[in-house]
Amino acid sequence: MEKLLEIRDLRIEGRGSNGWNEIVKGVSLDLHRGEVLGLIGESGAGKSTLGLTAMGHVRPGCRISSGSIRFDGQELVGASTEELRKLRGRRIAYVAQSSAASFNPAWRIIAQHCEAPIRHGVMSRSEAEAEAVRLYSEMRLPDPDQIGFRFPHQISGGQLQRAMTAMAMACKPDLIIFDEPTTALDVTTQIEVLAAIRDIVRNHGSAAIYITHDLAVVAQMADRIKVLLKGEEVEDAPAREMLAHPKEAYTKSLWAVREFQASPRGPLPEGPPLLEITGVDASYGTHKVLDRVTIAAHRGRTVAVVGESGSGKSTTARVAMGLLPPTAGLVKFDGQMLPAKNRDRPRSMLKRMQMIHQSADTALNPRHTIREVLGRPLEFYLGLRGRAKEDRIRELLTEIELDPDLFINRLPSELSGGQKQRVCIARALAAEPDLIICDEVTSALDQIVAEGILRLLDRLQRERGLGYLFITHDLATVRAIADHVVVMQNGRVVEQGSKDEIFAPPHAAYTELLLSSVPEMDPDWLDNLLAARQA
Repeated sequence: MEKLLEIRDLRIEGRGSNGWNEIVKGVSLDLHRGEVLGLIGESGAGKSTLGLTAMGHVRPGCRISSGSIRFDGQELVGASTEELRKLRGRRIAYVAQSSAASFNPAWRIIAQHCEAPIRHGVMSRSEAEAEAVRLYSEMRLPDPDQIGFRFPHQISGGQLQRAMTAMAMACKPDLIIFDEPTTALDVTTQIEVLAAIRDIVRNHGSAAIYITHDLAVVAQMADRIKVLLKGEEVEDAPAREMLAHPKEAYTKSLWAVREFQASPRGPLPEGPPLLEITGVDASYGTHKVLDRVTIAAHRGRTVAVVGESGSGKSTTARVAMGLLPPTAGLVKFDGQMLPAKNRDRPRSMLKRMQMIHQSADTALNPRHTIREVLGRPLEFYLGLRGRAKEDRIRELLTEIELDPDLFINRLPSELSGGQKQRVCIARALAAEPDLIICDEVTSALDQIVAEGILRLLDRLQRERGLGYLFITHDLATVRAIADHVVVMQNGRVVEQGSKDEIFAPPHAAYTELLLSSVPEMDPDWLDNLLAARQA
């Protein structure tokens, strides 16, 4: 096969408080036309930095110190802005991890799709729109003739991720860089996106770099796998060979993660549930999104709410937090009726129920230091000022296993994904709550960091008696931390019960679909699953 991308001894430095530090340390790779290279490793390994640099882009605060990047014979290190602009979007495309954060919310999807082919002179507006519809159909999006005329917030996360992949294909690029494109998706949506991405790469003969922390996903997508650790290459081999016989100790450790299991809990505490949602209906405008939902969460226990995109998981959390008033049903906290709207709830009640959001990147103000992020709830809920507030901020950072001296003055942009999520946990803890709603808090994290977050949450639950309502699409997480499981589909509770009851067969049909959609470390798993479902 013809070589498309050649990187040799690439070294990248990032600016820190103590000057420039090397973050990519002499990595080399070759990528041929029609080939998919999987880049894996834990948070901070340099995967995304390397992927972006393959298109000649260096993040702010970083610089290439040495090495070579040749794309189709053209050297990108030192290339002019104009030379790179001609390549990006036209011959090299990028699919980001967070489609919701990457689309312009004020533009319709199809307008954003057409921008690159029009600017590069590849197509006229009418041709670009027609090609967009064809690609939407190829990406298995519903109503491909009309879906592009919606705004980004009007379609689900899985649909938006596929629309972004279609947008990357608008100019039929030679190279696509996929940066964790399915980490925030539920298992059933992930299957559709993976199948669509793989088909479109194969059908168009594009080469791809697929960045992920999910080994089962890379098993389905990659021809070769490169493992990175702290900016250095650990191992590189054909996918089947590495999956069957990883050579290096670190690679083997990645294969062995997710062994954590929360410590068993005793009998339920006496008294009413902390959170009691009974027969709740909710709507967005005229569209009904919750139908007779009933869930109870107890002190010191974890209730996992699972289901695919659009099942009503996060909407249930919004109702509980008072962000979306229910149209029917009751919401109680510790036996007391909660006002439907957040603004009508007393501060003493607000502090007892906190929420950790899915995307730490968008949940933290990028202009506030960690001191400011944690100081605000301490002032608002507890009235702390001065030295008392400073001491408590430091205690919180220590509690989430971050060194106060190193992190208290940092901005969110100076933290890894796992560190940002720990800060979000500390912000929720600052109010001294009884219940925390965790909305997909590990979905964007690599498996090693995610396990650390789960261990942290488990320790805090045991020490503080916290109740958790844990919204997730990751069934491995459910097995690790849940006491009680609620399965949702189309705004309804399909079934619920103890973890042992839900995971033991026979399963409800929808629960069986979820369980069967969890990727396995078998390179033929996706093909076999699709064939079985088409039979």
